[in-house]
Amino acid sequence: MRIVIALGGNALLRRGQPMTAENQRANVRVAAERIARVVPGNEVVVAHGNGPQVGLLSLQAAAYTAVAPYPLDVLGAQTEAMIGYVIEQELGNLLPGEQHLATILTMVEVDPADPAFQHPTKPIGPVYDRETAERLAAANAWSVAPDGDGFRRVVPSPRPRRIFEIGPIRTLLEDGTIVICAGGGGIPTRYDAEGRLHGVEAVIDKDLAASLLAQQLDADLLVIATDVDGVYLDWGTPHRRRLDVVTPAELAGLDLPAGSMGPKVEAACGFVAATGHEAVIGSLTDIADIVAGPAGTRVRAG
Repeated sequence: MRIVIALGGNALLRRGQPMTAENQRANVRVAAERIARVVPGNEVVVAHGNGPQVGLLSLQAAAYTAVAPYPLDVLGAQTEAMIGYVIEQELGNLLPGEQHLATILTMVEVDPADPAFQHPTKPIGPVYDRETAERLAAANAWSVAPDGDGFRRVVPSPRPRRIFEIGPIRTLLEDGTIVICAGGGGIPTRYDAEGRLHGVEAVIDKDLAASLLAQQLDADLLVIATDVDGVYLDWGTPHRRRLDVVTPAELAGLDLPAGSMGPKVEAACGFVAATGHEAVIGSLTDIADIVAGPAGTRVRAG
């Protein structure tokens, strides 16, 4: 079976944890242990988030004012390589020595006419007071928005359209390699009027990118691994209940948070609608049970 596993942020950093290299490696080790259990007999691709890591690089860049901050596409590439390295190493420590692993820096095309560019919503980087935020916005042509008691930079989150490295990813997968790719939704890129490729100041939703990846690889299963064991109705109330097996049509009418479960459900439904195969949203710690069948919220065509 060909499986794409999209790791949520909890695979790298638990809520409230300091973002040390040691904490991130310890969390990746837990994720690697779960993924290693489903490797035998399957083709596995791993995608992952990078939000906190890009935020940390932005904070570090803000502390060094001698040069302009590095653009988001470059920061995304840096985090893809860093996180891929740790995942690859921790998986390699668990699997037989002959098992090949590879991290692929992944460029993802976005449409410059995507409406998201007119309405930036994705917060990135440090929190500023109003005066600092307005000064930086004017100096750097940023958009800023309130965030708690302060303000943060916000950037567009356009939809992924094309994964440039899909050919090499498929070749490696067919050769038996575990591939780590599309980290953080991939590196957002677009063509200019002369047909040249450029990076974009944007952040692509990692679950939507993983869904596109799974579609283009004709995966049998898309696993969206997060810190809850499925999709719940009436979340946060005594009447909450987990959905077990649902169709995209049944999920379409639900009012789910745009910043958390909403994109995961959209990604799962998009994959199922495009391929007729199954997607599961569930806990990172349950990956083996998700692949085996009983765990998570399973989205099926009908």
